[in-house]
Amino acid sequence: MTLEILKADSLADLDHGFFTRKGGASSGVFAGLNCGYGSSDQHDIVKINRTRVAQAMAVAPDQLVSVYQVHSPDVIAVEGPINGQTPPADAMVSKTPGIALGILTADCQPVLFADKAAGVIGAAHAGWKGALDGILEATVAAMEAQGATRAGITAVIGPAISQRAYEVGSDFFEVFLDRDPDYARFFVGGKGDRMQFDLPAFGLHCLREAGVGTAEWTRHCTYSDPERFFSYRRSTHAKEADYGRLISTIRL
Repeated sequence: MTLEILKADSLADLDHGFFTRKGGASSGVFAGLNCGYGSSDQHDIVKINRTRVAQAMAVAPDQLVSVYQVHSPDVIAVEGPINGQTPPADAMVSKTPGIALGILTADCQPVLFADKAAGVIGAAHAGWKGALDGILEATVAAMEAQGATRAGITAVIGPAISQRAYEVGSDFFEVFLDRDPDYARFFVGGKGDRMQFDLPAFGLHCLREAGVGTAEWTRHCTYSDPERFFSYRRSTHAKEADYGRLISTIRL
């Protein structure tokens, strides 16, 4: 099956893609393009999937760089392939041509960044915790340190869980209100005492507050489209043993 790669018009001048689960070698609950070595999928099968992604991005497999994602606000600068242990972080920036930055998600926000004029790119994994703790703002700052300008940065949020599928409790709501009472606007009432959180809207808010020139969401919901996307929450609700990871990539 052919790979399905979602692209953003605002990043059309750069090689990038939000890959769906279509076109991979995995089977079972991982069926399709599972790119997560952290899953219980067969390592060799995940390697095949990642090699297909590298080929689609026109880079060697070791030039498709990713990090050990830990829901942190930490960003690393990438100058070449990472040899040895994968560093813990949740975003990468680079100004090195031929290096593809790859972020893994399964409901959290994959965010691709670029300042084409400055020749700087970035990629971030932004779940609710990372976004609340500043991973998106930290990525923008790291790009600025590489020579980008905030106004020159385009940031695109890829497939992520939408508000209608993201039910949370009062404790979750209070964590956000403790940071800023204005964050209540990212929640609406749900069933009983539950609420629905708008993760992509919060991500867009963080990006715009950081001063990026363009910020948008592709408006694809991972939970609601099982044919195209893996979803941690959907797999949990279905009581599946594990779940696949989507990959989103960008390169100069």
